[in-house]
Amino acid sequence: MSLNQGAWIALDPGRCKCGLVRSDAEGECISDLLICSPRECWDWLQHWICLEPLQGVVIGDGTTGHDWHRALSELPVSVPLVLQAEHGSTLAARTRYWELFPPRGWRRLLPKGLRLPPRAVDDVAALVLLEAHVGRSLHLAAD
Repeated sequence: MSLNQGAWIALDPGRCKCGLVRSDAEGECISDLLICSPRECWDWLQHWICLEPLQGVVIGDGTTGHDWHRALSELPVSVPLVLQAEHGSTLAARTRYWELFPPRGWRRLLPKGLRLPPRAVDDVAALVLLEAHVGRSLHLAAD
């Protein structure tokens, strides 16, 4: 799956918080990586959908994914929606977190299996869903 026709958005939906990512227009990197409430997530999605042409929105098929799919399909702007299998995405996100944000200080000394990210990884789980859909790893945009 090519990423060169516009940005992708990926959503790891939850009842209390959602992970949300957006690629840049070239699809080379992630321009936004967020954890937010479902309400804030909805606002961001509407903003991004109106902001620029998108290749699509990848939605995790767990918890409330089908509800999000239904709500997004009712928006007046037509955007391709893809349900992506979420199985194992949280565990994969923990590993991917350390690839994106290498451990520092004493955390470097811990074996990989004992390292837990110091924060929630819902945003990274959304990234894992997007990477699974497009078939390749993306990197974070330079600050």
